[in-house]
Amino acid sequence: MRVTDDRYSRDRLRYDLAVRLIRHEARTQTIRQWTGLTDDRIRKLYRSYVRCTDGARVRRHRGKSPRQVGFFVRSRQLQHDSAGLASVLSMFGVLPKARLPDAGRHLPSVARGELLCDAFETYLRIAHEPRITFEHAVFLATALAGGGEIRLLKCRHCNGLGFGDPLTLRTVACLSCGEPLRPQPQPQPQPPSQSLRRPNAHAAPAPMAPMA
Repeated sequence: MRVTDDRYSRDRLRYDLAVRLIRHEARTQTIRQWTGLTDDRIRKLYRSYVRCTDGARVRRHRGKSPRQVGFFVRSRQLQHDSAGLASVLSMFGVLPKARLPDAGRHLPSVARGELLCDAFETYLRIAHEPRITFEHAVFLATALAGGGEIRLLKCRHCNGLGFGDPLTLRTVACLSCGEPLRPQPQPQPQPPSQSLRRPNAHAAPAPMAPMA
């Protein structure tokens, strides 16, 4: 009976996460990657639990998920939003403490997916005019976890966060005070099997970037 109960609990968590992802208008491939559910099961969940309640507000997107890191620095407003979202992702424990090799494959999990939804919903509440979709939030978390395309930079003057290309030596100025941003210390890459823990409510959060 205990084995059956445990399996039911795991499946329920996957289904609950899938419904949250659908309501955030995540693509089917994103939902599949983070929950492990089949495309057919995802479509049935949408028809049964989402379309009948708030389907008029939830759109189903087709095509590939975002893959261009240049989106996050396209404008000053997007840089502010992206830095603020990155702060929330770090505070909620979505981002691993060390660089995660092959983050696109090893970052997704049901537990981290719940934290990702919590972080994105917090971003929507604190951003004056949210400009980042959930799919872009997933891509930002994955890119930052991998560290190969984009990395977090920290201002030593005001503790603000920004972004930089790990392959360039160009100095990036803080959006808040104009001082140069410095790379945050990077621990050694962690193995993908490291367990995920809920964030400590008493731990000091990452500094919150100002939201435009």
